[in-house]
Amino acid sequence: MCCSGFLKIMMFIFNGGIFLAGACILGVGVWVKVDSGSLLGLLDNAEGTGLSQLVNVAYLLIGVGAVLLVIGFLGCCGAVRESRCMLLTFFSIVLIIFLIEVAGAVVLLIFQSVAMVLLDELEGEVKASIQKEYGGPNNQFTDLWNATMIEFKCCGYVNYTDFDGSPFNTAHGGDLYPVTCCNETIGVCNSDKAHFSDIDGCFDKLLQLIEENATIIAAVALGIAALEVAAMVVSMVLYKNIGQKA
Repeated sequence: MCCSGFLKIMMFIFNGGIFLAGACILGVGVWVKVDSGSLLGLLDNAEGTGLSQLVNVAYLLIGVGAVLLVIGFLGCCGAVRESRCMLLTFFSIVLIIFLIEVAGAVVLLIFQSVAMVLLDELEGEVKASIQKEYGGPNNQFTDLWNATMIEFKCCGYVNYTDFDGSPFNTAHGGDLYPVTCCNETIGVCNSDKAHFSDIDGCFDKLLQLIEENATIIAAVALGIAALEVAAMVVSMVLYKNIGQKA
């Protein structure tokens, strides 16, 4: 009886952690989706290769978060109600997700070179969209880039030359760039000032943001994986104990 009670408590703790992790991931997914100033929003305008589908990362986060919420609910209810059916369903779902996570990690490690090729391809697509749309009739595109460059203190995808030939640039004699491309916040940002500016491109800023948070992301991923393994073990022990009592 004491052992069973301890297992229930451990099951509740593990699945409470999974439930909270799911809620956090779901919240991040919703935030990315509704945040019109997000860097991911810029990919909506990339044409040609389907790389604009990368914006669906928001839906992926929402889906993962929702699944983790369901898993946490099943595990807690299965332990409290001593339902073998719910515990078995919980174990099966967590096992499938865990295997997918392991497979995904292996694929990422193996195909890093492929990812670099995709990033090079993405660079051309984003530059083409800037040169076609920035400063043109599509005000939403221009406003999105301006908001992103102001928020992240960056200029273009790589640098100020990304704006060469854009409607904004040609409308001003080919020698005017967004003010965020210059160190000076007041005045005209021409080619000379932009050339000597040390403003990074938005892609570099995005990489810096990912690198700065890589440890946190890895720690969260490992924490979720550890919770999943521990919850699977406890659920099977509890499942066996319930069967013996029956």
